[in-house]
Amino acid sequence: MTKRQIHLPDEMEASLEAFIAEVDDRLAGEEDTCEVVEEVLVDLHGDRDAYDRWQDGETVSPAERVRLQSYDPCNATLESEYYAEKDEEKFKRSKHLQWLWRQFDATPMADNVEFALRFRAMLADHLFEECGDGCRFFKGISFTYGHNITVGDNVVVHDDVHLDDRGKLTVGDRVSVSDSAHVYTHDHDVVDQTEVTNYHTVIGDDARITYDSMIRAGVRIGENTIVAAKSVVQRDVPDHHIAAGTPAKSIKVKPGWEDVAAPLDAEGGDKEDRRIEYDVPDDIDVFDEFQRDLQPPNER
Repeated sequence: MTKRQIHLPDEMEASLEAFIAEVDDRLAGEEDTCEVVEEVLVDLHGDRDAYDRWQDGETVSPAERVRLQSYDPCNATLESEYYAEKDEEKFKRSKHLQWLWRQFDATPMADNVEFALRFRAMLADHLFEECGDGCRFFKGISFTYGHNITVGDNVVVHDDVHLDDRGKLTVGDRVSVSDSAHVYTHDHDVVDQTEVTNYHTVIGDDARITYDSMIRAGVRIGENTIVAAKSVVQRDVPDHHIAAGTPAKSIKVKPGWEDVAAPLDAEGGDKEDRRIEYDVPDDIDVFDEFQRDLQPPNER
């Protein structure tokens, strides 16, 4: 599909570039990331007057106080904060950047596509382990941490996609991930849900992950592949194949690629080769949120 170039009015373009450059420079500098995120969110949400009054010791309502305090990512908690095996040092920074990403998406500016794509691409350079050039990230994308994600050049991730990086996620060049897709890097044990195994999930160059599909942890999506809409991929998809269904299987080789593609009945790789081992600190305060009886009836 051919797309046309879109240009903002010159005045808006200048303002946009100045704002993004300022935030980029501050995040790359020596300032405390938490403070940078707080100040940027206060201004993005148009709350500077109330924030300054509160900082000056003036009286604000309890609701205002909670709202104003919530611009500070140190006062927020994310689901991934509870994960015992995370890299605590990396998470200290990625949590703040992820909070900025999410709260930016709650502003009206998130629907200004030209502005929002460039702002998120700038944030991705700071949040991800690595992010290539020319990437386009649309609204409502969520991550586990962000710092375990590597993205190549000219990648497009559409609305409401979840990129789990509890393990490790690598996305190649020119990949397209459509709306509402979910890509996972961790699995739960079928008996003990609290036992988690992390994997390295790989999406090869030029792959297309289409609408509302799910990629299971440890899977390799081959180069130049297509995962059909609403598919659930539980094993590797070879290069140049089209996979569809639940569970997904290869149904066709892309036309013109037959001579270089593996046959339709080719065996996939072993995701155990992509398993990521981890240690949980001995002094951590662990809790079981489910409190289930895990013993089978014949062992009680």
